[in-house]
Amino acid sequence: MRIATWNVNSITARLPRLLAWLESSGTDVLCLQEAKIAEEQFPFDQLRERGYEAAVHATGRWNGVAVLSRVGLADVVKGLPGDPGYDGVTEPRALSATCGPVRVWSVYVPNGREVGHPHYAYKLQWFEALKAAVYGDAQGSRPFAVLGDYNVAPTDDDVFDPAAFEGSTHVTPAERAALASLREAGLDDVVPRPLKYDRPFTYWDYRQLCFPKNRGMRIDLVYGNRPFTEAVKDAYVDREERKGKGASDHAPVVVDLDV
Repeated sequence: MRIATWNVNSITARLPRLLAWLESSGTDVLCLQEAKIAEEQFPFDQLRERGYEAAVHATGRWNGVAVLSRVGLADVVKGLPGDPGYDGVTEPRALSATCGPVRVWSVYVPNGREVGHPHYAYKLQWFEALKAAVYGDAQGSRPFAVLGDYNVAPTDDDVFDPAAFEGSTHVTPAERAALASLREAGLDDVVPRPLKYDRPFTYWDYRQLCFPKNRGMRIDLVYGNRPFTEAVKDAYVDREERKGKGASDHAPVVVDLDV
């Protein structure tokens, strides 16, 4: 079984690439983030023609998550129970579903904007709500994973140059402590292998030639419980999909399971 996560940075802008990638990659379940599309405009028909069901939680703004599956789609839950919301608004950042033998969450963790900003506090509160929401599944006997754009680099090795991020979000002790707390719920980091270079970055800014210079970060993560991680046969970053015209600034992370 092949499961992947991809911050596609707009379904509308990336639809031809998304459909082509689904066909070429042989992915069974894909967790999407940053859909940037209203739910009623989601390309359900195009996906159904290719054998995929879709569960979507989106409002058309810059957030939005989805799960695409060709192995079944059941027990869909939209939203994060206990979501703290931001500025009085509950944003579409989490979606869970059962796909065949595996249960997954697709998550788009708040960015945080800058240290000390209210959005940064919201990010840390959101992590607490996520831990509470996934704890039961993480402790269960069914393969379970939380996949998505976490907007946190777990260690200094997960950024091209720690000095370049000094004082910025994504690398602060509080954010990394939130990740560590999430792992305490019974989840482990499935670290993918890079297809090029020595570190499996998943995101490269569009600016300053960051991709060709490999000035990247690993912020798209797969956190699985023990039944999930014990079934992992391979995991890799599909760096090729970051290349070319019209690419997302994130690459898909692909995990192969023996389930």
